[in-house]
Amino acid sequence: MTLGFTLNGHPCEVVPRPGETLLDILRVHLGITSPKRGCQPQGQCGACVALVDGVPHATCTIDAAGIAGRSVVTLEGLPESERELFARAFVATHGLQCGFCTPGIVLRAKHLLDSNPAPTRAEIARALDEHLCRCTGYVAILDAIELVARARRGEPLPAPVADGGVGAPLDRYRGRELALGARPFVDDLSRPGMLHGAVTLSPHARARVKRVDVSRARAHPGVVAVLTANEVPGERWNGILYEDWPAFVAEGEEVRCVGDVLTAVAAESEIAAREAAALVEVEYEVLPAVLSPAASLAPGAPRVNPRHANLLSRSVIRRGDVDATLAASAHVVSRTWKTQRIEHLFLEPESAFAVPLADGRLHLYTQGQGVFDDRRQVARLLAVPEERVFVELVPNGGGFGGKEDMSIQSQTALLAWVTQRPVKLTLSRRESIRMHPKRHPVTIELTAACDAAGKLTAVRARATGDSGAYASVGSKVLERCAGHLCGPYEVPAVDIESVAAYTNNPPCGAMRGFGVNQAAFAIEGALDLLAQECGLDRWEIRWRNAVDVGGMLTSGQVIEKSVGIRKTLLAVKPHYEAARAAGKAVGIACGLKNAGLGNGATEYGKARLVVEADGTVSLYNGYTEMGQGLLTAFSQIAAEVTRLPAGVFRPKVDATFALGCGQTTGSRATLIGGRAVEAAARRLRADLECGFELRELAGNVYAGDIVIEDTTPLGAPVARPKTHTSYGFATQVCVLNSEGRVERFVAAHDVGRAVNPALVKGQVQGAIHMGLGYALSEELPCADGMPVTFSLYQLGVLRAKDMPEVEVIIIEEPEPEGPFGAKGVGEIGLVPTAAAVAGALEAYDGVRRTTLPMKDSPAAKKLTVGKIRTKTPKEEWR
Repeated sequence: MTLGFTLNGHPCEVVPRPGETLLDILRVHLGITSPKRGCQPQGQCGACVALVDGVPHATCTIDAAGIAGRSVVTLEGLPESERELFARAFVATHGLQCGFCTPGIVLRAKHLLDSNPAPTRAEIARALDEHLCRCTGYVAILDAIELVARARRGEPLPAPVADGGVGAPLDRYRGRELALGARPFVDDLSRPGMLHGAVTLSPHARARVKRVDVSRARAHPGVVAVLTANEVPGERWNGILYEDWPAFVAEGEEVRCVGDVLTAVAAESEIAAREAAALVEVEYEVLPAVLSPAASLAPGAPRVNPRHANLLSRSVIRRGDVDATLAASAHVVSRTWKTQRIEHLFLEPESAFAVPLADGRLHLYTQGQGVFDDRRQVARLLAVPEERVFVELVPNGGGFGGKEDMSIQSQTALLAWVTQRPVKLTLSRRESIRMHPKRHPVTIELTAACDAAGKLTAVRARATGDSGAYASVGSKVLERCAGHLCGPYEVPAVDIESVAAYTNNPPCGAMRGFGVNQAAFAIEGALDLLAQECGLDRWEIRWRNAVDVGGMLTSGQVIEKSVGIRKTLLAVKPHYEAARAAGKAVGIACGLKNAGLGNGATEYGKARLVVEADGTVSLYNGYTEMGQGLLTAFSQIAAEVTRLPAGVFRPKVDATFALGCGQTTGSRATLIGGRAVEAAARRLRADLECGFELRELAGNVYAGDIVIEDTTPLGAPVARPKTHTSYGFATQVCVLNSEGRVERFVAAHDVGRAVNPALVKGQVQGAIHMGLGYALSEELPCADGMPVTFSLYQLGVLRAKDMPEVEVIIIEEPEPEGPFGAKGVGEIGLVPTAAAVAGALEAYDGVRRTTLPMKDSPAAKKLTVGKIRTKTPKEEWR
């Protein structure tokens, strides 16, 4: 049936397929890609919003038949002057990071300002309640909308910051395109003759696969290929640290979690592919699942993964006589702290696009956090040399660690390889939540002691983490937890063990903070308890124990440079004292976070500057842009060194050069990748200083290669261990209002050197948003290994109206091993957050909470998110 409607002021006719929504009509039939697919069909993220008869609607919730005769406006249909106004405002305020959520927010803001030309900040926040941003913390988004409102009333917009080196608030690279939805994400890409992919996932956490029958799926109209483990020409098993994760589970093997893949389908339409995937018949022998570390590590427990024992890792740190020190200490406190499983909830679900090339190679477009790792693993699966897979990063719509492991790159590549046609495969939100690794739930039994003056004397801790069905980087997460369990404090006697265990729960791996958030929640809580025992102020006990240059950290590393913890304490002190003097309930917490993998890993930074004939310079590197502003920062470093305008540089991440650096993780991309860019830029500058004009150097390639191999493994028997290259430090203050709601957050962060202060502030604001959700509302509980909810509201990520005022104070304590003194800032922003909230809540109602999320607290009860029901209205979301 043909449907007619008006799109962006023009009459339009389409013939929808059964089951399609307005979002499908816009994206698939009409090629309008500014509305994004974030949670279809929930309508809870706002990424797909369009104006329908002048009113903002989530297009993923509107059946295609319901648009007949109606008017639909997307960002493409706004007047150019209005598009330019919104784009300039969002770029000027740095109100976008990954940019996936921004187009929908812009349309919502237009509707608001059309009806209310001068809204209050609270009114803007309420208007955005149907929109989710995982990156910014909303602060700069509200700034942008306020700026548009003022500009509409005749006030001038700030001048663009189009140029600048290190220290300048340079506008985000391609920020205008992001704001208007014009810079494509993977799911926005297409090619003539493109097929669409879908996968069949296991419904069971543990079961033996007795039979996989794909005959009905292969016979389904529109289906071109249905692949199983039998069609894999190379190595099915991949992984970052251990090759223990199969791209397909074969007949006779066990599925180990509800994200395991049995088949992959390629069809002429996504609807046909998904229908066919649902027709695959799998006969299972359901087995008792192993659902906790205790069950996993018990004698006689079933082996979860055939490639590794159930004990994934054990990290141990011991020095001094802890028993004797505890016995001699003036004050000793002990508690058990428990943290929860967390869903990353990046706005862009996993998507991959593979295109066979005429020369026999495969072009893989990936959103992964380590595109050269993706290339290596795909090549192994296809049984071809890596050179036959040309990989290209499409900067992603948020990662936070959740896009380090392979998701559907292998399956997509295999479908394209077999069919010799372009194939795109994008997961639904439900599939995404089932498949990718989460934040580890960790239980920490911790005892801490101090002398009569409040100086720490000893820490004993036992940490246990649930790593789920596959290793991912779980061993390193629990290693990092162990290595940070004393926080930014010097403790003479230490006895720490930290273990990671396999279970049949969803895998757990990297997530912003990487085990350090869990450690901070415990040690900072213990410090509050010791302060109470000593009769000390909470700020004071932290000041007395803060590490200095020459002090020893948890791992035994003597830190010799760039230690800004005391400066951060001093920076927040006036705010802390003023809030207490005003009778507010106040919490304070400190944190540190490694920058660089360390622990004996060899790390690489690689960059190439290529002078092009048009007078631009292509800037290649191996790390991923995922909203943090990495490509902008690299342009600034190159501009600072070469003294060329920042706009000359065109950042790229692809396989033109062999620049594999591993994953964009460990707060290391700026620290290490920035050094490589600096090194390459110095070579270009040398030629420029010899009198060459830039165009005369066209075709020249300038290389920058950095190798870091001086860190030591945890527990290495060396006199002066160096477990990490660098550390960031922070102090945060949480202030509650009279109702127990979080009213204000102050965060002072030692960042070494802020390459771009606006980007740094945005990173911290977004991290605090994530940390507040971690503290109060976010969790991903599972029943029999299956998440109990897939609702974005129920998962508990905070909305704009839930965010307090946030003040970020940048402290610069230069890091000599970083580019121009910079060090990583992407993760530490939420390391102290939950502990600061817990301290404020105790000050408010006298309850010391040791389990996250703190949903029983008055702060959490004021929120509208995180209310999990056992049965959802849309239980059968596809």
